[in-house]
Amino acid sequence: MEDTIEGDSYDTPDGIKRYASEYLMLGSRWSPYSKFFEVMFQSRRLALRGLYDDEAWARSSIEILRRLERCGAKLHISGLDNVRALSRPAVFISNHMSTFETLLLPGIINPIRPCTYVVKEKLLNGLIWGPIMRSRDPISVTRTDARKDLEAVMQGGAERLAKGRSIIIFPQGTRTDAFSRAGFNSLGVKLASRAGVPVVAVAVKTDYWGNSPLFRGFGPVRRDRPVMIQFAPAMAVSGRGKAEHEAVLDFIEGRLREWGGQMAETAVD
Repeated sequence: MEDTIEGDSYDTPDGIKRYASEYLMLGSRWSPYSKFFEVMFQSRRLALRGLYDDEAWARSSIEILRRLERCGAKLHISGLDNVRALSRPAVFISNHMSTFETLLLPGIINPIRPCTYVVKEKLLNGLIWGPIMRSRDPISVTRTDARKDLEAVMQGGAERLAKGRSIIIFPQGTRTDAFSRAGFNSLGVKLASRAGVPVVAVAVKTDYWGNSPLFRGFGPVRRDRPVMIQFAPAMAVSGRGKAEHEAVLDFIEGRLREWGGQMAETAVD
């Protein structure tokens, strides 16, 4: 695997050599997290120098993927031809299970379609994440003022889409091991309808990288759980997008049922 993923799908090859830290740290969470932070600090230095562009973002994302494969992650990614088939920007609508998908999706999507995120405002001010996220020109939301957030996404999203940059949005807002249709808002579909662009549903099962209320996004690492990511075919949005929103929910829920994902409502902020 090089700096981009070729073909419609990707599966982690068998026999990848593990890092020595996997054995020295007795298979704890801190082996993969230490490899992740190495890449993050490198990316932060580039961002502070104004050098963290789209190419660097994708490259660091793939580097994290490679490193975590050497920490036991087994990835199965499919539907990439649906991304390549896009003739214009799109809104990618994904469930949000862990920190993992926020790290992987740029390396998968960005080499095909330049993209950015809708993110929590406080991430832009973080010591490590802040410089990196600000360099990506994201759309920031408060998660406390729904009216203000709607305006920010509608206006900021439309501006970026008009410039050719796709938007990745997690309508659940918080990381959750389980999927709840009721907790999945229609903001992504509304943005696509306003901007006149298609939506692409993205189903992820990334509980290899666990959540934790104590260490926030750095919970237990479950090496026995495969990482699953699948992209649906793009859908044009008509009217208010109610049918397309339901189709996004159906796709994500269907994949999670197929993969053994939970369907009860539990969330970690």
